[in-house]
Amino acid sequence: MTQLYSSIYQYCQELEQSFGQIINHRQQQLLRLSTFLKEKIHASQTPDIIAICTHNSRRSHLAQIWLAIAADYYQTPSIRTFSGGTEATAFNHRTVAALQQIGLKITTDNTNLLNPVYQVRWNDSMPPYLAFSKQYEAPPNPRKDFAALVVCSHADIHCPIVFGSALKIALPYADPKAFDGTDLEAVEYLKTCRLIALEMLFVLKQITL
Repeated sequence: MTQLYSSIYQYCQELEQSFGQIINHRQQQLLRLSTFLKEKIHASQTPDIIAICTHNSRRSHLAQIWLAIAADYYQTPSIRTFSGGTEATAFNHRTVAALQQIGLKITTDNTNLLNPVYQVRWNDSMPPYLAFSKQYEAPPNPRKDFAALVVCSHADIHCPIVFGSALKIALPYADPKAFDGTDLEAVEYLKTCRLIALEMLFVLKQITL
């Protein structure tokens, strides 16, 4: 059994008590993703999910990582989570900081690069989860039969068809980038992290029902 860091485990426990805060329209979209996962698992397949936003720097990384954490938290059958953008930039350091603040261990050996590769962990026994910015169709992302979770409205508009996907779900989140350089920066990144964590936990909870 995966042993999450205690701070992450407690964070998940607290969020479970807030599932009722998810508005009905978003619940319906989240349940579509849960159904996709269940159908793949019941067919003895390992489902793939790509979280997509424009730059693969903030929201898509949060969705990818929280889907994986939620799967560990609920001890569900294996799923594979990925992220990508309509263009590549970098895993934003403010997003990294928000995840570190709630207890994830995130390191990198190449901070001098424009697009460093980060090693992300939420338990000490896991291999590092590699996070870096990439286009959604670039390796190591799957090319077919995956669920596309589009987490920003810009990407949804400019990428109406995600080629290779078996399911596309639009679930936009407000971009915390709007608060970069302001006194609210850290608070807004934590708020976005919490909302995405809440909804990804809801998705994986349904697998256990």
